[in-house]
Amino acid sequence: MPKALSAHTISAIRASVPALAEHGPAITKTMYDRLFLEDHIRALFNHSNQGEGGSQVNALATAILAYARNIDNLEPLLPVVERIAQKHIGYNILPEHYPFVATALLDAIADVLGPAATPELLDAWGEGYWFLADLLKEREASIRLDLENSLGGWTGWRQFRISERIRESEVITSFILRPVDGNPVVRHQPGQYLTLRFDIDGGIEVKRNYSISSAPNSESYRISVKREAAGSGGSRYLHDVATIGDIVDLAPPAGDFFLEKDQVRPVILLSAGVGLTPMVSMIETINAERPALEVHYIHAALNSSTHAMDRHVRSLARLHGSIAVSTFYSEPGELDVAGQSHDYDGFISVDWLRSHTPFADADFFLCGPKAFLRSLVNGLWEAGVEPCRIHFEFFGPSDELLAA
Repeated sequence: MPKALSAHTISAIRASVPALAEHGPAITKTMYDRLFLEDHIRALFNHSNQGEGGSQVNALATAILAYARNIDNLEPLLPVVERIAQKHIGYNILPEHYPFVATALLDAIADVLGPAATPELLDAWGEGYWFLADLLKEREASIRLDLENSLGGWTGWRQFRISERIRESEVITSFILRPVDGNPVVRHQPGQYLTLRFDIDGGIEVKRNYSISSAPNSESYRISVKREAAGSGGSRYLHDVATIGDIVDLAPPAGDFFLEKDQVRPVILLSAGVGLTPMVSMIETINAERPALEVHYIHAALNSSTHAMDRHVRSLARLHGSIAVSTFYSEPGELDVAGQSHDYDGFISVDWLRSHTPFADADFFLCGPKAFLRSLVNGLWEAGVEPCRIHFEFFGPSDELLAA
């Protein structure tokens, strides 16, 4: 545990909350602009997150503001620290990278706040930054040690070969990834993701997170990827360019969103679109290892043309006996009929969940687009579900959700 923050630092950081609330996005944008002047630092980031209307800029501004507001009681932020540490494992962020961020952040505060950025304030934020950085570095070192001591574990990047491609729907394809060295792979926690690194468009390096959609095993991983027409091309590369036999680099499984091995309470899995991928990993695991666990899986899709892996999931549910599956189509196709191709027209709602699931007793796991998560996570909170029973994952900066 890092040395405790001084009382003077705590007071100075709390006093900076109004300035951060007003200028936070400008500070974080300036910080990233400075960071990305260093090519080796720029290469560490997933630059698709720098788009979306500045979503990463806003997410970091939200996180810094939350840190300042909770500077004298950081316990509420520990889940955020864990999430950041897991992301750093995926992107291979190392201790030697932290000084670059410190310099960029403090220089950005000075640039944006001008005369209000007094030496005392900058010293306080310097101490505050390194306190948080040391927390992260300690946790990341622990995660790396666990990986190194696990069968099939590794740190950094490891080469994998695409051994199979499976078309799951009109928009989703699965890829089976096996290690080039032929050695075992570490068994992931069901719900975790992989970070892939590959080159597109004449050597442009990209990094992308994809949930593992298979149950843990020691031989391979499966990812199931939606082809996105927009964006910087990671999914298009996998769908349109990558072929069986191609090699990609993988960081080890990471993420704080997963089903615990000692799960006792009923489980409600909620997904939309390609958010089904970690749920399939969980369902496969539950079917193989947890015969007595009660599970309700509710998935939302546009229609049958985009809905992936439905037959597979329902087959597992029948084998298990205590997994109930319900599907919602928001834009049913001409041949889609509620009660046949899917269960319900429309959208998943908290009222429906309250009426059809063990709402008061279950743990909720959610994965899907930002609007889906914003609606249901906030809806569950407003319905009185304790935060400790709500677990969510999506890829990209979770600024609004983390702020809530």
